[in-house]
Amino acid sequence: MMDIGSWAQKHPHKIACSMADGSQKLTFQQLNEQVGKGAQFFEDEGLAPGDHVGLLLDNQLAYFSVCFAAERAGLYYTPINIRLSCDDIAFIIQHSEIKILVTEQRFVQQWPELFTKLQQHMAIFYVDGVGTDNWFQTIQGHHVKDTATGSLGQDMIYSSGTTGTPKAIKWPLVELPSNGRTMLVDLLSGLFGYDDNTNYLSTAPLYHAAPLRHSMTVMKVGGCVYVMEKFDALESLKAIETLSITHSQWVPAMFVRLLKLPLSTRTQFDLSSHQMAVHAAAPCPIDIKQMMMDWWGPIIHEYYAGTENNGFCAITPTQWMSHRGSVGRSKHGVIHICDDEGSPLPIGQIGHVYFSGGQPFAYHKDPERTAKTQNELGWTTIGDIGKIDEEGYLYLQDRVDFLINSGGVKIYPQKIEDAIVTQENVMDVAVFGWPDDDFGEVVTAIIQPLEAVEDEKRFADDIKRELSSKLGKFEIPKHIGFLEQLPRHPTGKLYKKKLREDLLASVQKINFW
Repeated sequence: MMDIGSWAQKHPHKIACSMADGSQKLTFQQLNEQVGKGAQFFEDEGLAPGDHVGLLLDNQLAYFSVCFAAERAGLYYTPINIRLSCDDIAFIIQHSEIKILVTEQRFVQQWPELFTKLQQHMAIFYVDGVGTDNWFQTIQGHHVKDTATGSLGQDMIYSSGTTGTPKAIKWPLVELPSNGRTMLVDLLSGLFGYDDNTNYLSTAPLYHAAPLRHSMTVMKVGGCVYVMEKFDALESLKAIETLSITHSQWVPAMFVRLLKLPLSTRTQFDLSSHQMAVHAAAPCPIDIKQMMMDWWGPIIHEYYAGTENNGFCAITPTQWMSHRGSVGRSKHGVIHICDDEGSPLPIGQIGHVYFSGGQPFAYHKDPERTAKTQNELGWTTIGDIGKIDEEGYLYLQDRVDFLINSGGVKIYPQKIEDAIVTQENVMDVAVFGWPDDDFGEVVTAIIQPLEAVEDEKRFADDIKRELSSKLGKFEIPKHIGFLEQLPRHPTGKLYKKKLREDLLASVQKINFW
């Protein structure tokens, strides 16, 4: 069985999803009723297959009922990053031509002018509203739409907007019934063993592709999803123990925060139920992953894919131990490494990561940006740099946007960040190029300390000295600065471009050592 409706019939009282703190719970029967009534409501309101609905919500179970309802009605559903600026949110809503928005009243108070404009162009419902404005009360009077008719809806997710205007990744709709086996369900459940015995812990915001897609997949195969309102290292360990979590998903920044907990604190929990920890979103420093393996055992699986899903790689713990630093071999699409012109490079050489034969996609209303992802052979890239070995294992180096060109030498910030983040009293780090009259750019590191630093110059000198045995001389930061908090998204993405721009514009004051 591959849909909520089937599980509602077979196990109506089984919990389908719950907040990790127990504040909200839905059985499959309750979820299916919300989904069916929501889908029928969309249809009764005149929305046709291919139309768009939007969600502007904190992590909560309404996410699932609205998304599953849109899927059953053949609609695109767009979860909106609540951390974006008001202008970016307005752009997404206008660009995607959302016809119905489901949100919370607190955002009206936060952006009153935005909602005044939105109300003129679309219907807005609130999960915490009253009367006719309340989403749940509104759908209550509608019949339950049991199955999808025609196309099965799916997400259209926008990038986080860290490198310019947010772009929407749009997949073509497919003709499938509600219980049809989609590419994602087959891929994710096959790789990670999601089934009706799964207790899945979702640690990140549901407006991000991975948490939402994995959570919905787990429920489609009959498992239970537990959602953290927001990530907290200590609370996530408590959740694994108290909820008997079997599967979980993380990003490397979460691993760092887990490892920075005092040893006596992080080792007090019974994690014996934990069968698989999946991580993605960014390359994980080898030392950090090894420390997690030493702690949790060989249960840490990794995958590499963008929201576009033009390709998908995965690696098991055993494979990683013999291919340390790799993100795995392709499980969807064929990997190609190409030069700056898009021509194939020999095995072992570093270049742009392309895939052929993966999921077809386009950037919504942006044919020019879509075309830039393709080379003359029709292969697609989403901007990563890497290499493959003789066995087909992919090793990522960095993002194209973050390469540092210092005196004609290409330097990969990710390698330097990996070396710094394992240092004592380092919680987080961002490395990028800083303008220099002689070299064009020089390596610069901004560090978020674990604890306050009294003597910044001495700490910076200590870090540079430690790095001298791990990095080439040209890779050691010329400048090191310290900030109390780096702008990192809860999904693990570092707002590095914005941080650099703010520092250059003196929006943020900082001393370099």
